[in-house]
Amino acid sequence: MEILGNLEKIGETLSEKGKEAVDKAKVLAEIASLKGQVNTCEEVIRQNYLEIGRTYYEACHESPDALFEKQCRAIDNARNGISELQAKIEELKEKKN
Repeated sequence: MEILGNLEKIGETLSEKGKEAVDKAKVLAEIASLKGQVNTCEEVIRQNYLEIGRTYYEACHESPDALFEKQCRAIDNARNGISELQAKIEELKEKKN
């Protein structure tokens, strides 16, 4: 009978450990889901910050508030640089033909 008792204890232990593993897996899955939701919220914030900045730049880049003057000038300079580079590309394309 001792063998049966030992087998029962082993079975109970395995059952308990299995249940603990399932419970831990559920918690980990819930944490992953919540982290995914946090990431989604952070992305919404990031996209709206970008839109606020774009809207401000488009509305005020010619006479920005002093707080944003440096950033607006950097954008202007980058846009001018893009235009110059694109013109050089077009020149090279024309020379090629």
